[in-house]
Amino acid sequence: MAETNLYLTTKELADLLRVKERKVYELAAASEVPFTRVTGKLLFPRHLIEAWLARHTEVSGDLVSLPDPPAVAAGSHDPLLDWALRESRCGIATFFDGSLDGLERFGRREALFCGIHIGEPSAAAEGRQWNVGHVARRFPVMPVALVEWAWRERGLVVANGNPLDIRSVADVKGRRLVPRQAEAGAQHLLRSLLEDEGLSDGELDLTAAARTEHDVAISVLNGRADAGLGIACVAREYRLGFVPLMQERFDLLVWRRSWFEPALHTLIAFCRTQAFRDKAEELGGYDVSGFGTVHYNGP
Repeated sequence: MAETNLYLTTKELADLLRVKERKVYELAAASEVPFTRVTGKLLFPRHLIEAWLARHTEVSGDLVSLPDPPAVAAGSHDPLLDWALRESRCGIATFFDGSLDGLERFGRREALFCGIHIGEPSAAAEGRQWNVGHVARRFPVMPVALVEWAWRERGLVVANGNPLDIRSVADVKGRRLVPRQAEAGAQHLLRSLLEDEGLSDGELDLTAAARTEHDVAISVLNGRADAGLGIACVAREYRLGFVPLMQERFDLLVWRRSWFEPALHTLIAFCRTQAFRDKAEELGGYDVSGFGTVHYNGP
């Protein structure tokens, strides 16, 4: 399969499997192979086909399972998670570069789990859902679980005392706004909030992108930006002003099999201690009462 082809056609998959196209249609009709349908045409996501082939490969009659991922945490950076990984001595390394980046690395089995906070508009009364839709679409046939880490207070980080009197997203018009990298869940959310207010890039004074929550705060602290979308605990850490906008849910996406591996088991056990709950309260802006709640459980 060519690396540049994100989706395979029916003929390409038939050639790969060395079967007739009719057989591919039969597999799709029985939902035995991952596929999507666009304008009536079947397309097969390459990354899911690779995973499906790995799960259905036999050597000497034994099913070959997918390779075990390394002990790495990917996805979005979260201060409480970062602290818990160190404090628990679980041995899990980190590669935090945004929720969407984490999903890709997780899908390539380059991470034990990834942290995500991706908002999606909803017709429900609460107005926004978190993470489940992205996971269900990205991993529809994979043995993954989405487990709650914490609810976090999300809003605008501003200068101490809020001298520019920024009270809402609409007030960033004409102000220096620090964005995040394209792969960040916060940037995905910021785009949605700006669209809700009818604001375009031409009406904003965008600075260089920040890659972490801390970088957002530092940009405001050093006067390079007037505001940035951030979380309450970081604004508090840097003694900056904070304009609350919403509560967002930060989840951990894990391979179900990995949940019982020693490294992740050690981390989860530590997060059920009083020390963990005390740290969340100390940082501020967290609600960890739902820690461990399963919000999605794949097939």
